[in-house]
Amino acid sequence: MLSVAVLVELVRNGTSGGHVKCWERFAESAARLPDAAPHLDLTVYFLGSREHVETLSPRVRLITLRPVLASTTLVSARGAEDVTDLAPHHPRLAALLPRHDVWHLTHGFAYATTAVRLAHRATRGGGPAPRLVASVHTDVPALAAVYARYLAGRRLPAAGTLLARGAERRLRRRRDRLLDACERVLVPTPAGCAELAPVVGADRVALLRRGVDHARFHPDPTARTRLARAYGVPADRPLVLFAGRLDATKGLPLLAESVRRVRSAGRPVHLVLAGAGAEAAPVRRSLGAGATLLGPLPQDQLADVYAACDVFAFPSRTETCGNAVAEAMAGGLAVLLPEGAATTQWLTAPGEDGVVVHDDTPEAWAAALTGLIDDPARLTAVRHRAAVTARETHPSWDRVLTEDLLPAWLHPHAPTHRATPAPGRQ
Repeated sequence: MLSVAVLVELVRNGTSGGHVKCWERFAESAARLPDAAPHLDLTVYFLGSREHVETLSPRVRLITLRPVLASTTLVSARGAEDVTDLAPHHPRLAALLPRHDVWHLTHGFAYATTAVRLAHRATRGGGPAPRLVASVHTDVPALAAVYARYLAGRRLPAAGTLLARGAERRLRRRRDRLLDACERVLVPTPAGCAELAPVVGADRVALLRRGVDHARFHPDPTARTRLARAYGVPADRPLVLFAGRLDATKGLPLLAESVRRVRSAGRPVHLVLAGAGAEAAPVRRSLGAGATLLGPLPQDQLADVYAACDVFAFPSRTETCGNAVAEAMAGGLAVLLPEGAATTQWLTAPGEDGVVVHDDTPEAWAAALTGLIDDPARLTAVRHRAAVTARETHPSWDRVLTEDLLPAWLHPHAPTHRATPAPGRQ
């Protein structure tokens, strides 16, 4: 029996972001593995307000541990970021890790640094060393740069720019050192493979796609009536949805201004926002009754919201994958995405199953929205093709677990070059 520990140093709750949801889905898939499947014992570690164990099957469990130094102690972007643990060492996790054979890093803070230091110590001491695997889920350096600008505020833009550049450089070096300690690094896109190949070696980089829960996310013509009844969203006009953190890392200011321009041109489009963050108040001021803010939603409610809307507009360039795009397509929405973003990987026929916007300007995004809203036949065709693409080409979580994750865990990989960083450099 191979014991795998997956380290997700983010708080788990009902409205957690895509990183947490990803590993919840993988754990559920692992719990469904038949008895004849490879012998795997899986534990996924999250952060939480208390230590707690949730058992999904005799071989799969989710454990939450209290953070040592939660990032909530910082004054930041008014709820724009996920809560992680900034401590350099997590004693409770350190006590639990030796029971596992494979330590899978998914972030770059307390859990990851604890694991890498323990592995280095075991190797240096000549004892049995764990196998280290990593997967990339979030572009933390890019997010940190945006949050640094939030912290500086509008009064100190120059200081914010300098702070942002420094934070991004330091966190990117830190990320690369942690990844270089791992025998294999899993990324969601071929572009991600190309980016990290010079950092850790091409032989150590492999794909870890994201799955879609097709039973949960699907078209539903009755959903709009429920959305209108529950939240007062107008049902008689095109609904543009945005789901995720309401901040600049996701491109929300660009989208809000684009929608404002479309409305000013006389088109009664309505923006629906699912999430929370620093840009919530500015959106309310800019769009007034033209926007409905739903707040963070659990997956089942979010699936209903997807199916109730017409367009999913997602200007974010910080995504490593963008599972929200796949969920929206499965729900039958026409997606608008920035050219060159990782999220465009979900499209098989750009222009037909989704729209790619070529410039990150309000004018370009407003024009793309208008092009769909003013042509109902085209909007219907794009929505239909998006649902077909999702159904026929986007893999399930069970398939990704079997084809991408299990091989990385079950079969040790001997890289041609590996440099384990010293503990003091974390």
